[in-house]
Amino acid sequence: MGFPSDLEIAQRARLAPMSDIAARLGLDDDLLEPYGRHVAKIDTAALARVADRPRGRYVVVTAITPTPLGEGKTTTSVGLAQGLARIGARGLLALRQPSMGPTFGIKGGAAGGGYSQVVPMETLNLHLTGDFHAVTAAHNLLAALIDNHLHQGNALGLSLKDVSWRRVLDVNDRALRNVVIGLGSPEDGVTRQSGFDITAASEVMALLALARDPDDLRSRLGRIVVGLDRSGSPVTAGDIGAAGAMSVILREAVKPNLMQTLENTPALIHAGPFGNIATGNSSVIADRIGIHLCDYLVTEAGFGADMGAERFFNIKCRVSGMVPDAAVLVATVRALKAHSGRHRVVAGRPLPAEMLAENPDDVRAGAANLVKQVENVRIHGVSPVIAINAFPGDHPSEHAVIREIAESMGARVAVSTHFADGGAGAVDLARAVVEACEEPGAFRFLYPDDVPLTSKIETIATRIYGAARVEYSADAASQLARHEANGFGHLPICMAKTHLSISGDPSLKGAPTGHALTVREVRLSAGAGFVYPICGEMRTMPGLGATPAALSIDLNDDGDVVGLF
Repeated sequence: MGFPSDLEIAQRARLAPMSDIAARLGLDDDLLEPYGRHVAKIDTAALARVADRPRGRYVVVTAITPTPLGEGKTTTSVGLAQGLARIGARGLLALRQPSMGPTFGIKGGAAGGGYSQVVPMETLNLHLTGDFHAVTAAHNLLAALIDNHLHQGNALGLSLKDVSWRRVLDVNDRALRNVVIGLGSPEDGVTRQSGFDITAASEVMALLALARDPDDLRSRLGRIVVGLDRSGSPVTAGDIGAAGAMSVILREAVKPNLMQTLENTPALIHAGPFGNIATGNSSVIADRIGIHLCDYLVTEAGFGADMGAERFFNIKCRVSGMVPDAAVLVATVRALKAHSGRHRVVAGRPLPAEMLAENPDDVRAGAANLVKQVENVRIHGVSPVIAINAFPGDHPSEHAVIREIAESMGARVAVSTHFADGGAGAVDLARAVVEACEEPGAFRFLYPDDVPLTSKIETIATRIYGAARVEYSADAASQLARHEANGFGHLPICMAKTHLSISGDPSLKGAPTGHALTVREVRLSAGAGFVYPICGEMRTMPGLGATPAALSIDLNDDGDVVGLF
């Protein structure tokens, strides 16, 4: 028999009662709100209840620039937490919740993989406790109130062409990217152009992830800018009168979800902001609770270190006040070979045969990306640990090249076989992380709050992406000036760009330098608390492929989920 599927492994798991998982964390019973047998909400009263307990170490898992297939950050995060338990440390995971859009699209699931998964994986991938639906409902309530305001006379003087709040849905549906609403009779609303984004791209999701507590969530909802009035001044959700009802819809979604791994390691699953246009990190609330419940809190940042980790350091850590003790940088042989420029990897297709052949020279040719991403971590004063996520087709000579490069940079490195071996395969990685956390820290932000938005953008572009300069479209320049004039210049930057290159051009592999980063548009997420420049074309509503995963997902005669990869 071949290696079992992720779903087969997950369905064979022996799960511990949630009361036992909570007891391992020292969570009082009255803080636990069961959702079925194997999931529970944690009441946000835990924020105050655990605040006086000792603080654990804080570890972020990031990666080199990934291929379209991904390099296994979630699987590595799960494996690391299990590996920490194997060496006698209390590990705790804090991860984003997967979106159902990609689950039914090409991805097929995002609960980890192999013997390093969060379980039940069907529950995690298929809307969990309904947090995504609550975000969808809160977002669309605001949209409905905006259009009702326009229909009822538009007392706030909203400019129709400057209403920026669209609708959302947790489904990949390209046909909804651009729509015209209000067609029909005058009673059907004001006719205008709008569209849909996927729920993970909602600003409500981003601010849920960045809120420090329920009161902060309520304040952030009121600060959402939905458009401009005829004089060019921002109009907020608070002005519309929507923030209170939105916070009511989110009253359960603000509570983190408690689950477990295949080896019964506790896991906090909360929020799921898009990795391209938002932070791509799990919630501040979960981290603020979790850091006091363990020896090591392991969290994950989306995409490569130039994206998710940079936002983790400069946005999430600013909000939370928490300082990372170490960063795990996931690297794979296949990604480094792809960065050599000699191979092309396409999502949904098998790897090229020549890419699977033993070729340490290809690995070395693509190593510039690894070197740059290590530098991107160190720029922030954080100690990196390189995790070689081992695949069955790898060759020892190829791992040896990665180890040689890592050691030449003075970085710790470990080969991890957590996918095939669970926590036992991540013991070396866990030991390396423990060592890294003992190093004296000197964490620093990339830029201060009080410099202009253009300065923040250019600092990220030149220091993290290796760009020589930033070029702004006329629209982007005027939008930046307006955001500064409207009092948003103090906000951090969340760069929206391709995840397939350190640069803004997905075709540039390795660690390109001397290029220009083109900013074509600059949008505001005032409630979430960041400004996001858009570099290139960013799809905020994905489409389905020719054979989406949804076509293979079903229930068998016993009522069990099948076809979820």
